[in-house]
Amino acid sequence: MKVACLQLAPEVGQVQQNIQRAEAILSNTRIPADLDWLVLPELAFSGYNFHSLEEIRPFLEPTTAGISTQWATQVAQHYNCHVTIGYPEITTPAINPSDTQTHYNSTVTVSPQGVILHNYRKSFLYYTDETWASEGPASNSHNLSNASSPDPPFFAGELGTLGKVTLGICMDINPYKFTSPWSNYEFASLAQFSQSPLICISMAWLCHLTPTELIQDPGQPDIATVAYWVERFQPLVEAKEEKPVYVVLANRCGMEKGVCYAGSSTVIKIEKGIVSLYETAGKNEEKCLVVDLAERPKFQVRSGR
Repeated sequence: MKVACLQLAPEVGQVQQNIQRAEAILSNTRIPADLDWLVLPELAFSGYNFHSLEEIRPFLEPTTAGISTQWATQVAQHYNCHVTIGYPEITTPAINPSDTQTHYNSTVTVSPQGVILHNYRKSFLYYTDETWASEGPASNSHNLSNASSPDPPFFAGELGTLGKVTLGICMDINPYKFTSPWSNYEFASLAQFSQSPLICISMAWLCHLTPTELIQDPGQPDIATVAYWVERFQPLVEAKEEKPVYVVLANRCGMEKGVCYAGSSTVIKIEKGIVSLYETAGKNEEKCLVVDLAERPKFQVRSGR
């Protein structure tokens, strides 16, 4: 399988310009004819750092029917691959017009034929999302003490010809609201329980670097961020399963309203307790990272405990 992470630096509210940025990156990338999956960041075209519902309202998109889904559909058909993209969702009351509209931080996945395969709603919100979004419908069962619950958070299931996949968005890999115990590993535990060989997270992950540090050596990854991501999949490392698990982490880069994003999109392989990285984008680098999972990863991170 070949997967690609389109890492870009969207500007908040500049939808058309952000689309142009994404298309320019793709046009400057040698996209293989047999690409299986193109993954974009969380809220890829709207930008992320909105402070209220009123601020983001002009950019909300109807469920799987807005500009992000339309773009993903066209790109999926053009490259004959699956496309996953993050967008700010507003629901349309289906039966009773008086029903309250709900807003979600979502991703939509489109098949190579342009068919909507799944609309995933972020389960664990970050404080920025909480100003305008609702938790995904299943996230009230966040404890995962019973991972066989019929309605756990996140998504784990068949996703077109990609097979069994676990999907998440950014904060989903953290402990719930940072109040759940660090050792709960809710997202990684579900991925392990569902035995998904492929895990995908769209992200708008912040970093602790200053703006000055961010622009220095932009092609170098933020190692601290990548190490943190690896730590959040510790249950899969400790399981030391024979069959490999592949983790696709598609982050954004750049700055919004003084907030710095970590970039460093990467694809990880976890096998027999060993974590390896195929390749990693730079911390402030707009690029489309293409990875062939059949090849040998470039870097070994560490062995499991």
